[in-house]
Formats: sequence, C-alpha cells, structure tokens
Amino acid sequence: MTMGSRAHKSGMVLNEADAAIAKAMLARGDRQHDIAAWFGVNGGRIAEIATGHTFHWVEPYTGELPPPGPYPRGRDAVAALEALAVAEQALHAAREAVLQHQ
Repeated sequence: MTMGSRAHKSGMVLNEADAAIAKAMLARGDRQHDIAAWFGVNGGRIAEIATGHTFHWVEPYTGELPPPGPYPRGRDAVAALEALAVAEQALHAAREAVLQHQ
C-alpha cells in the first residue's frame, strides 16, 4: 500500500438487528470502541448509530446482550486458538493412549 492510499474495506456491514443490539449496548453505557470491536467494525459506524445518523428507526434490542467490553485483542484471540490447538492435540494423544490400553 502506498502513502495516501486507503486500506481495503473489511466487508463488515451492520444490519438492523446489529444496530438494535448496538443501541442497547450504548444505553447500557458500553463504550463505542468496545461495541465496534464486538461487531468488528470501525468506531465511526457506532458513532453514526449513537447520533441517529444511521438506523434512526431501529429500537434498542430488549433481549440478552453480549457481555460488556473490553474484548480480547486480535492477537490474544490468535494466541487462544493456538493454545486450543495444542490442547486438542494433547487430548487426542491421551484418548489414543487410553484406547490402546483397553
């Protein structure tokens, strides 16, 4: 990418159901940054919802909400997936050992 060029769009788009949840999270007092992280969008999209610039007709969701943030960083999620892969290999090896001794 050259200086002054934009990054490729993520393709992440909020729909009305997402906007309803975001509005309820805002009403709960969640930070816009955390809400954006939950949905994987730019914080500006949540600001647009908060100001009524987009989805002004959508009512806040009344069901169970995601847990309040902050949420894990991307690198923490990758580290967790790597740790799960190691644990999965260990469980598989343990299962095989038990089955061989039956």
